Amino acid sequence: MTEDQIRRILEEFKAGGLSSDDALQRLRALPFEDLGFANVDHHRSLRQGFPEVIFGAGKTVEQVRRIVESMYKHEHNILVTRTTAGHFEGVKQVAKEAEFHESAQAITILKDRKIHGKGIVMVVSAGTSDMPVAEEAVVTLKVMGNQVDSLYDVGVAGLHRLLDRRERLAQARVVIVAAGMEGALPSVVGGLVAVPVIAVPTSVGYGASFNGIAALLGMLNSCASNVTVVNIDNGFGAAVVASLINRQ
Repeated sequence: MTEDQIRRILEEFKAGGLSSDDALQRLRALPFEDLGFANVDHHRSLRQGFPEVIFGAGKTVEQVRRIVESMYKHEHNILVTRTTAGHFEGVKQVAKEAEFHESAQAITILKDRKIHGKGIVMVVSAGTSDMPVAEEAVVTLKVMGNQVDSLYDVGVAGLHRLLDRRERLAQARVVIVAAGMEGALPSVVGGLVAVPVIAVPTSVGYGASFNGIAALLGMLNSCASNVTVVNIDNGFGAAVVASLINRQ
């Protein structure tokens, strides 16, 4: 539930157009709603600026559908991450306008298309294989009201591809960089821009990359002082932090 929704309820009650019982009924789900298998946090957008996001992995189609149904009563955007086409079919029963982003493995329902960020968030991927993680970040950023630019397949094996887009990089207020293998790209980007760089190690790479651990350690040891790091394959988490920075 958003601040505007609560304000309208209070104003309607004050004007006499809403009884105390009706107002109580509308506010009943304000802290959270117990669905038996999940406690949906309707209050999160008031505390953090964003509504709760549904993590689809491990949830059944019916569980995701019911959580979306609970959240759909309110006027905020809905995001389901790490999801499947099966989950999407369930969500479509609740919201016909829902969209499935196959590469990002995400479902979105957009009710609020207002831009809340103050600048552009750039999402960069080292290789095409890193794109699913980058796309998760892009989808999350858009749901959370940011202007987004994306730049894919510009890794250090062909650095001229990145340098050719320096002007676009310079326009960003925050940069997210997804890279696997040795994870070198965030350090390069960090040396080119004067804004926060959020590095996302991906699990892409051959055996000695250890499913992203090599990239994670490389990014944690970055010599670029404006680079910070989130967990392996966590495009969503990078986008949330970037959104918070972009709103300041």
